Amino acid sequence: MTARDRKAVRTPGPVGRTSFEHDEPVVAVVGGGIAGLSAATILAERGARVVLCEREDYLGGRVGGWATELADGSTATMTRGFHAFFRQYYNLRSLLARVDPDGTALVGLPDYPLWHAGGHREGFAGLPRAVPWNAAAFLRRSPTFAWRDLPSVNTRAALPLLDVSVPRTYDELDGLDAATYLGHVRFPRAAHALAFEVFSRSFFAHPSRMSAAELATMFHIYFLGSAEGLLFDVAADPFPHALWNPLARYLDSLGASVRTGTPVEGVDTGGGRRFTVRLPGESVEADAVVLAADVHGLRRVVDASPGLGTSGWRAGISRLETTPPFLVSRYWLDRPVRADRAGFLGTTGYDLLDNVSVLDHYEHEARAWAARTGGSVVELHGYALPDDLDEASARARLLEQLHVVYPETKAAGIVDERHELRADCPLFPPGGFADRPTVGTPDDFLVLAGDLVRIDLPVALMERAATTGFAAANHLLSRWGVAGTPLWTVPTSGRGPLLRAAARRWGRNPGQPGSRPVARNA
Repeated sequence: MTARDRKAVRTPGPVGRTSFEHDEPVVAVVGGGIAGLSAATILAERGARVVLCEREDYLGGRVGGWATELADGSTATMTRGFHAFFRQYYNLRSLLARVDPDGTALVGLPDYPLWHAGGHREGFAGLPRAVPWNAAAFLRRSPTFAWRDLPSVNTRAALPLLDVSVPRTYDELDGLDAATYLGHVRFPRAAHALAFEVFSRSFFAHPSRMSAAELATMFHIYFLGSAEGLLFDVAADPFPHALWNPLARYLDSLGASVRTGTPVEGVDTGGGRRFTVRLPGESVEADAVVLAADVHGLRRVVDASPGLGTSGWRAGISRLETTPPFLVSRYWLDRPVRADRAGFLGTTGYDLLDNVSVLDHYEHEARAWAARTGGSVVELHGYALPDDLDEASARARLLEQLHVVYPETKAAGIVDERHELRADCPLFPPGGFADRPTVGTPDDFLVLAGDLVRIDLPVALMERAATTGFAAANHLLSRWGVAGTPLWTVPTSGRGPLLRAAARRWGRNPGQPGSRPVARNA
């Protein structure tokens, strides 16, 4: 693992004996995505008898993958789409280090380019990594956000971005949607579209349906609060081969039972142990349960388990929402994309198209197919699609915009194609933070994990999944007097003392134009 940011924050895990001795509990983990695998790994390493049940036939959740046969007879791995492994994903990288200690499973992309349909383009390669030097360098070289634009920016509304702290930022900004907040800040239009809307849509939601606090926290994690920079790594091989199959073997070596293709039908209290986990045709008696499913899966299990939790807790689970549909379209083309095209490109203003990946520019399997056939493998993402848009129309519109962004693809023949239309990512709407479920539940031996779960640390997306998985394991281990694992994050407050002081002195509630500065707790 590469050296962390010197200001990274370590949250200690529970202290206690190093492992279970002769009293190993049985822990059922429901869900084999990043959160479930993270919890299962820590628990199994301490000697717990882990039974992990995953509904799908593959591990990894939304970062999973499965084999598919192409029209030319070759076999390829299809996934839910591109994922960026940012350098500040400390807990996720700690998990992966169990099976990839040398860090060869991930490779870095040279830039994070952003294109606007109006011709504006940005990138983040070569920037200093820490605030304020990264922001100053970005302004100095940016064609879309120059020093001359600063007088138009509502500085006081923007200052809270420099003093993010969880959960205080949610207390201040969660009642506001991201679009309204950005409107108050008054960033130049092109900079707004490139540097903010692209990021917010990475949460699969339109800014008008996303909490401003979530956007501010994200900006802290990826730009203003971290010295890791905005560049990222990608998996050099398909996710199952590079990450999850090796981790499953690691868990097996620790005595864990990893069961894919095994949906959990419900969880009852009582029986031979504290819980009875119902599976098709059998059940598992468990001393503790980790629910690490997605929104739909969690609601389904809780609905089928009337004895779990309290009525208030169950009602909170039932209120969880998902983002609008998103589409991943992957094409195997009969000719190459230009060699200078980025492995990943973020876009805005190109109708439904949010990004383009050229997989054969970084992934070994896709590169081998392209070398053998003379073609290319291209993936398109469209987020927050209109609910009334049919899939065929969405596919056609994404493909049309690919031809605009990369004109050389217009003449390419399609050897084969795969499409994934999903609507299962958690939505973080304005005002939803207080109601978001936490790792702990009304039962000390029932815990939650996943990117839908609230944890009062600056983490997001895959890193939130890994962090809550570790936190869920820690919660249970503390009940048994067994040592847990530390959690690492980017700084938990604004990076620069002077900038924090300015934000606290002059920042104001952007939801109340003309209001006095907001008093903030230290």
